[in-house]
Amino acid sequence: MPDSWEEGDDDGGGGGDTGGKKRGGPRRRRRLVVPLAEGRGAPVVLLYLLGLRALVQLSHRQLLSQPSPAGPRDFSAPRARGYLDNITAIGPRTVGSPENEVLAVNYLLEQIRAIERESTDAHKLSIDIQRPTGSFSIDFLGGFTSYYANITNVVVKLEPRNGAEHAVLSNCHFDSVPNTPGASDDAVSCAVMLEILNTLSKSSEPLQHAVIFLFNGAEENILQASHGFITQHEWAKSIRAFINLEAAGVGGKELVFQTGPENPWLVQAYVVAAKHPFASVVAQEIFQSGIIPADTDFRIYRDFGNVPGIDLAFIENGYIYHTEYDTSDRILTDSIQRAGDNILAVLKYLATSDKLAKSYEYRHGNVVFFDVLGLFVLAYPARVGTIMNYITAAIAFLYLGKKVLQPKTRAVQNLKKLFTAFGLTLLSWVCTLVAVLIVAVFVSVIGRSLSWYTHFYVSVFLYGTAAAAKLILLHTLAKKFFYKNMNEQYLGDIFFDASLMIWSIALAVITQIGLCSAFICTLWVAFPLLTKLMIHKEFSQKGATMKFVTMYMLGMFVPYLYMMYLSWTVFEMFTPIMGRSGSEILPDVVLAGFIVVITMILSSYFINFVYLVRSTKMTLITLTTVFVVTLILVCSGIFFPYSSDAANPKPKRVFLQHTSRRFHDLDGNVIKSDSGIWINGFDYNGISHITPHVPEINDTIRTPCDEQAPFCGLPWILPVHFMFRKNWYLPAPEIFPRNPIHFKVLSKELMPWDNVRLSFEVSGPSHMSLYVRPHEGSALSTWSLGDGTPVASLGGDYFVFYSHGLQAAPWHFWIELTAPERHSDGIVSLAIAAHYFFGEDQKSPQLSALLERFPNWTFSSGWSCTYDLFVF
Repeated sequence: MPDSWEEGDDDGGGGGDTGGKKRGGPRRRRRLVVPLAEGRGAPVVLLYLLGLRALVQLSHRQLLSQPSPAGPRDFSAPRARGYLDNITAIGPRTVGSPENEVLAVNYLLEQIRAIERESTDAHKLSIDIQRPTGSFSIDFLGGFTSYYANITNVVVKLEPRNGAEHAVLSNCHFDSVPNTPGASDDAVSCAVMLEILNTLSKSSEPLQHAVIFLFNGAEENILQASHGFITQHEWAKSIRAFINLEAAGVGGKELVFQTGPENPWLVQAYVVAAKHPFASVVAQEIFQSGIIPADTDFRIYRDFGNVPGIDLAFIENGYIYHTEYDTSDRILTDSIQRAGDNILAVLKYLATSDKLAKSYEYRHGNVVFFDVLGLFVLAYPARVGTIMNYITAAIAFLYLGKKVLQPKTRAVQNLKKLFTAFGLTLLSWVCTLVAVLIVAVFVSVIGRSLSWYTHFYVSVFLYGTAAAAKLILLHTLAKKFFYKNMNEQYLGDIFFDASLMIWSIALAVITQIGLCSAFICTLWVAFPLLTKLMIHKEFSQKGATMKFVTMYMLGMFVPYLYMMYLSWTVFEMFTPIMGRSGSEILPDVVLAGFIVVITMILSSYFINFVYLVRSTKMTLITLTTVFVVTLILVCSGIFFPYSSDAANPKPKRVFLQHTSRRFHDLDGNVIKSDSGIWINGFDYNGISHITPHVPEINDTIRTPCDEQAPFCGLPWILPVHFMFRKNWYLPAPEIFPRNPIHFKVLSKELMPWDNVRLSFEVSGPSHMSLYVRPHEGSALSTWSLGDGTPVASLGGDYFVFYSHGLQAAPWHFWIELTAPERHSDGIVSLAIAAHYFFGEDQKSPQLSALLERFPNWTFSSGWSCTYDLFVF
């Protein structure tokens, strides 16, 4: 790289100042200009970022290649795989089905009793089958109430021979969503727990505390079994901490994405014990923000049991999560070994920790935690992080203030120049975001959404190059027209300071808000500031330019490497979620926004090179060419969103319900009825790609919303109507389930204060949904569900999710309404839907025939249901 030294004004002057003189006479000095000639500026930065990306990829692979060899008392992944294969061989394990309530339970009991027979005398092993009934309200998915009856928990307690007063809980669930084998979610976790139980029970080392293994049989029914255990089981009273094993993907690494609440000692336990750590407080704050439409048993233990814990989940390959492809053969043995090593080590640590017995004494403050390339975890109290953050921000502001005030005679002018660069940087970010989002909206409007779903790098070539080109173009124009004939070194310096100022402000604000993720901003303030202090002098010797660039990039290594590592994890989690986020969210806009934000972050300390290089022409031409070519290819439809590749499928999710509906009037007469197959596409593309294969499914059969009925008069299994406003209803013959629903009004009572109590009895299949809408002038005041306080869903209607295990008694409940006046059209509309997820009633001949016509790149899950609306 040749050196280039030019002469010019030392401070650069103002935006329109083209003079080269300062007060007191002219002074000429040599200036550093980084002479990355045309076309060479981008490659240097690109090679740097590609090198960091290679390190990130290597670190992610290393996370799976470090399991320790299994000895006689160590965790055995092959044995755990045997458990996994046998559980998934049972097939889909839906709550209420014989597969879940009998076959899976019997298999677990068989293995647990075999483990008990081989356990050492140092331990005592107790087994209990719990079948709780209960009810609770939750604000998940817009808010609803859940009722469960006779569901199943298999509970095992391993404790010292003389017993133990305190316990740590390990939780998995063996049920699955309908039509899927549920290998990762969550059979593999139960297999891991069986092997951990086997390993601990054979150890001659006595435990200090008990370890309770909960194999819960109703998590997919929105956390019901964990609620039944923590609120009703006698062993729950002894639990002081828990580890929850979950999945948001199929295999890979298990990420610790929630801890606490508070109790920093739990994170420290993971830090000390975990052999292959992978954890992030950033993931915790993203998950708890509600951006991801999911929840885990962690919430139940936290909110209803007041117990702190650790929540971890497999996150790799979320494309096949909750699909028929979630099979045991897709989960690597290395993943099982890695998870087993980690969880066994943490459980042993907790079961021998003095802090477990007095966990309530250590409940103070949150903790900042994050792993470093999977090698180790850094963790420190949030209050310490707050002090560090404010000190770092203060040092940065002092540095900037000192620069502005020297010389004092030009402080106002210096301040003006700094804020001008600050404003231009923010303006370039806003303009870039708007421009790229316009492209994303255009792609969505023309029907090419999710073109990157199977080919992720399409999104980088489309939105990443557009963002980079826009940023570089705006700063190139500013350099050429606003800062015409200015000192390049001065401009590079002032824009570096502007980026430092932005990050310092962000650090102070995010810290003030109380987010632990502010540590990222600390990295982006501390390391660049140290780098700047190291290279503040101009290098006048030969080769100084290369030395400048080398030292600059080395100084930025840590924040850039960590940001790319974190970005990789975020995209690994979020990209598959866009395929199941509903019809109302534009996935291209979401992903484009993510890419723009990442581009702005990664460019924040490199954009000053635009002012240092001779020309950005070739860089802009290259980026623009890649963007235009990619956009043309996307618009042409060459990148099909979905894949049926046997090794790596990325299917489109479609849910179909063969529905028979009946609407009754106040006298109980059927005033309207229909029957059809109700179709929901789980992503923004709806059924546009399916119509060529099944022509009768098109927009002529779009489902109208019945405004007079709760939830549009449609049989939602969960209150997700706000996420799926586009759905289709294909006429089909009426269905007649062999196990029909029976809905009976037991009584109507006039209560004090003009209240009316309606009591009901319902019996039917294992899954039912209840919808309640008080009419105008009346209000739902109380009911027999949850804590007695009705919880309305989004839109104002009330939703109750019901499920039962085997041989459940009829469901009895009552609702009480305030109705100050008599209404000729009744005071409340109440609807009940019965869902047949398994057995002979699950699929009608018409539904089965339709499902067979769907292309192989879809995952089409179907079942039958009935819907009845009544007015009282």
